[in-house]
Amino acid sequence: MTDTLNRTTLRDVARKAGVSLGTASKALNKSGTLRAETREKVLVAARELGFRPNDLAQALHRGQSYTVGLISNDSFGRFTMPIMEGLERVLHEEGIALFMCNATDDPAREQRHIDQLLGKRVDGLVFTGRRADRRAAPGVALGGVPALYVFAQSDAPGAACLLPDDEGGARLAVAHLLNTGRKRLAHVSGPEDFEAVRLRRAGFEAALAEVHMPVHPDMILHGAWSEAWGRAAARDLLNRAEPPDAIFAGNDQIARGILDTLHDRGLSVPGEIAVIGFDNWTIMAEAARPALTSIDMNLDALGEEAGRRIVRMIRGDTVSGITRLPCTLVRRASTTQ
Repeated sequence: MTDTLNRTTLRDVARKAGVSLGTASKALNKSGTLRAETREKVLVAARELGFRPNDLAQALHRGQSYTVGLISNDSFGRFTMPIMEGLERVLHEEGIALFMCNATDDPAREQRHIDQLLGKRVDGLVFTGRRADRRAAPGVALGGVPALYVFAQSDAPGAACLLPDDEGGARLAVAHLLNTGRKRLAHVSGPEDFEAVRLRRAGFEAALAEVHMPVHPDMILHGAWSEAWGRAAARDLLNRAEPPDAIFAGNDQIARGILDTLHDRGLSVPGEIAVIGFDNWTIMAEAARPALTSIDMNLDALGEEAGRRIVRMIRGDTVSGITRLPCTLVRRASTTQ
């Protein structure tokens, strides 16, 4: 019997099955020509002994480990988790396992994770985060391992990046508000140093310009990604000589704050003022009163597309440049009665 303090080896499996070491190896690696009963005898012995193949050795032998590493700095998981679910779903269908590492905002920690994943001979790396802005390329050579950025961008030339179409999502929001008969639109968003904020503002302005409606810069407000900012911005807008009849918020947290202020002022939503958010963070949008119409970035679908692309890259296809996937509008009671 194998010493329980030591790992079961291939030699132990061969001895228990009564076959040679080479036969045991062929049976477990599904290689060579063996009788079905011989192969089954080896597999039964391996199961009974709890034998686990040396994945690293097998990866070196076949040139593929069937693993992908995911590195994120999104500690809260708001954006990473739905991306990971879509990514893992596609990889699972391909027989590929996903390893996830949290790098927070520590470059040294990220490099350590990369080193460890490369040491395990992962077939590809996926980088994601809590914001989609451009970031520095890893400070360690990847040795030719394919790398894909999802809800993130890299300053490396030709890097493959997958992003939601923030500008297109903003256009959807404005078109929806206009279709409900709104005439005076305001936009309350987050910090201007976020690329997503700038793109959503650009979409807001472009959508108004397309229907020849004036863009009033004083009706575009920037602040923090918070409900507190949404409440403060709404108070500001309501104190104007001509307050808006619709507000497009840069995210659902801001929108929730706006709804708070409208409720405090006794204004009906959407009767007097319609409100639409961005992100379609279900826990925020569905719990709002009234339930919040929002733009969905389709992060799960973004993850699925990331899975398909990293598989193509692992197989040798060239994938490069920035691709933006469309957002969708999710209608709820804050804009339609």
